[in-house]
Amino acid sequence: MKKPEQEINCPIFLKREWTIKQLTRDINEAKAVSDKADRAMHLKNEVEMLLSCEKYDQKSRDCKNCRTISTLRRQTAELLLRAGELGGK
Repeated sequence: MKKPEQEINCPIFLKREWTIKQLTRDINEAKAVSDKADRAMHLKNEVEMLLSCEKYDQKSRDCKNCRTISTLRRQTAELLLRAGELGGK
């Protein structure tokens, strides 16, 4: 059974989400590790903007969910960047 998707009702998140999903697709489609790492840098930049959001409210479930998702995406991007460094050596 498929889990229902949670929606984050935040205009800042929604504005960045389309770009983040496109970058994720591009990373998954890239064959070379160097291409994946290049796209991962752009992904990391996008999620860093969400993680440094000035409107973050620790009482908001949307904000907490955005922060959790963005943290996981940043970790993924950092792993890909590290793989790109190792692949280049």
